Amino acid sequence: MQRSRRAASVKAAWFGSIVLVAWLIPQTASAWCWWNCNYTKTKYPIVLAHGAAGFDELFGVLDYWYGITSSLSDGGATVYVTTVSQLNSTEVRGEQLIDQVEQIVAITGKPKVNLIGHSHGGLDIRYVASVRPDLVASVTSVGSPHKGADLADVLADNIQGGSFTQTILAFFGNTLGTVLGLLSGSSNPQDAIGALDSLSSAGTAVFNAQHPRGVPGSSCGEGSSISGGIRYYSWSGTGVLTNVFDLTDPALGLTSLFYGESNDGLVGRCSSHLGDVIRDNYYMNHLDEVNQLFGLVSIFESNPKTVFRKHANRLKNKGL
Repeated sequence: MQRSRRAASVKAAWFGSIVLVAWLIPQTASAWCWWNCNYTKTKYPIVLAHGAAGFDELFGVLDYWYGITSSLSDGGATVYVTTVSQLNSTEVRGEQLIDQVEQIVAITGKPKVNLIGHSHGGLDIRYVASVRPDLVASVTSVGSPHKGADLADVLADNIQGGSFTQTILAFFGNTLGTVLGLLSGSSNPQDAIGALDSLSSAGTAVFNAQHPRGVPGSSCGEGSSISGGIRYYSWSGTGVLTNVFDLTDPALGLTSLFYGESNDGLVGRCSSHLGDVIRDNYYMNHLDEVNQLFGLVSIFESNPKTVFRKHANRLKNKGL
């Protein structure tokens, strides 16, 4: 009788241990590394810069860089997510980003950072590298309109300074930016017209003349991979309708119609080129490039998290 009770107690303790381990694994998995523990461990911190109407996190649930930050940090990278005005000129957003990079450098004790920017963020990080090159080890743009976005040109061509249309666009754009900022815990100033000007062909032409590093000399070529001691990279997609369950795909399908070249729904393939072009035709749309919406991307293409991890490893192997 005692043996059976003892056996039952041992079984209960064993079962309880299994349950405890089963519960602990998902709670601590993000802190554990099973293989390639230093795969993304770059010398300098990785700093992520969002695009127009972007954010770091909404409602404490939706990350702009969905699953990418944790994927990089799990491999050993030190990652920081920044936030600037959702809608504003590249210069204003760039100055805001410089302030945050200075703080990151002070916190980490590292003299430089690896900047990665998506969409308008790709222009912001170029501004930082041009104005404060001492803070930057590398610049990587993802789906950024370095020679303008056709949709921005259409909007710019159909509004006039001081017109009712411009007033309405500015009001709704600034309101959207303010709301997104508040929902993500920031209160940066908004300027929708300034953002539109910065993203237009005319605006980027002026910007490129002032900050030319990494920009291709030809219409669809590659720029200098190293300029001023800073390495420049880029990649982008040309997919649009990539996942039937993604509710944002139809909207990008409509915006893609304004473009005369293959595009990701908001940025043309050639316009996305900067420095060393890793690839410009991933089957990803503009939001897929940062693993949105909630990771609903194409199952027939490399996962965005994998693309970011490979790039972090590329930076690591370059001593960055």
